Amino acid sequence: MTGDIPEFSRVVQEEMVTAGGLVREVEASPSECRALAARFGLVAVNRLNATVRLHRLDGGPMVRVRGRLSADVVQTCVVSLDPVPAHVVEDFAALFAPEALIPPPDPDGACDVVQDPFAPDEDLPEAITGTGIDIGELSAQHLSLALDPYPRRPGAVFAGFDDHATDPDGVTNPFKALAALKRPD
Repeated sequence: MTGDIPEFSRVVQEEMVTAGGLVREVEASPSECRALAARFGLVAVNRLNATVRLHRLDGGPMVRVRGRLSADVVQTCVVSLDPVPAHVVEDFAALFAPEALIPPPDPDGACDVVQDPFAPDEDLPEAITGTGIDIGELSAQHLSLALDPYPRRPGAVFAGFDDHATDPDGVTNPFKALAALKRPD
């Protein structure tokens, strides 16, 4: 992310969200996809779109956001460094509240906010900054969380480590395994 402006920003104005809710469809442009790929260290983000539902809780100041994103990305294989295409579909949820309702962080780590124990997928409320909720950035953040942390091309096998490298006493020696990885000069 450069500066304070996210690569994929789609702000829904807070006053537009009612108890009945609203639904927004968002889609990243090709330039936004390139910027997100750079941000997340991907070969490419070919497509990112999301359907996001927003509604007020009990008509009050808090806003619940639920969405489903769909993306086509290309990651790098952790074994071969080849491109690995992936299709990502992820449901996400978040709770937002006006900044005045969010208590400042406690230096001791304690928290006064009571969280619904039957809603395990929700974090503590996030602050509504400015006048709205950026559902584009929220979708991008959840895409980053849904990515495979160790993408592997089908059939890719790492053959550079010998699990049975032992020294003369029969003790596993990790340095022998590292020596096997050394390239001849």
